[in-house]
Amino acid sequence: MPPFLAIDESGPVVRLTLNRPEVRNAFNEALIGEIAAWAEGVRAGGRTRVAVLAAEGPAFSAGADLAWMSKTIGYSREENLRDARGLARMFAALDALPIPLVGRIQGAALGGGAGLAAVCDIAIAAEHAVFGFTEARLGILPAVISPFVIAKIGRSAARELFLTGRRFTAARAREIGLVHAVVPAAELDSTIDVQIADLLACGPEAIEGAKALIARVAGRPPSDVAELTAETIARHRTSAEGQEGMRAFLEKRQPAWASSRPKPTGGGT
Repeated sequence: MPPFLAIDESGPVVRLTLNRPEVRNAFNEALIGEIAAWAEGVRAGGRTRVAVLAAEGPAFSAGADLAWMSKTIGYSREENLRDARGLARMFAALDALPIPLVGRIQGAALGGGAGLAAVCDIAIAAEHAVFGFTEARLGILPAVISPFVIAKIGRSAARELFLTGRRFTAARAREIGLVHAVVPAAELDSTIDVQIADLLACGPEAIEGAKALIARVAGRPPSDVAELTAETIARHRTSAEGQEGMRAFLEKRQPAWASSRPKPTGGGT
């Protein structure tokens, strides 16, 4: 049986493709485990510098697999805890990646599929994409994804969308910050190529540090993090990467990490 997560590495870029188009790339235990295992295996300072998360077929992800859901109806509380912890592990691993995660979103992104959009550092959606935190319409909650979604869209939008369970457009997703750009489907790949080029122009240690800084600073008053931010910039200014970047700027040349760029994809997933 082929993997439910197709992985294609090309130079510093890895492309991850949800590969269950026959069920609109819905989650089951196997897909969740494959994503978590990949994410937990990514190490800072490795060859891979950017990950793109895409999906095969017309939908990004419809959330939970119906067969998986039918099994959970009969689960005990302990079995449900184990199941939910596995899903939480996957989302936490994606959120903690030391490299940027770029989402390529087409079609439906519902429930956990919308949760995947929330853990992407940069999410690009096709104009026709449809989103929804639809769990309440099934009598359940978007509990596991809630920390990542609320961090992305805020309490106000979460109150509306979690409580109504309604579906919403890509334009609305852009408005609330769930995605960062909405483009015609034919422009998804070229738009993502631009994002990849911008990310590869930045120092990989700087990107890792910026992600960690956001996580530590968000929601805290400036006075609480003044020493942290001072120490962080001092450390990066004196690092080998920081020294190289500043010298390259002053010498009007490309820094060492920007010397190799992948070719544009030129195609769709």
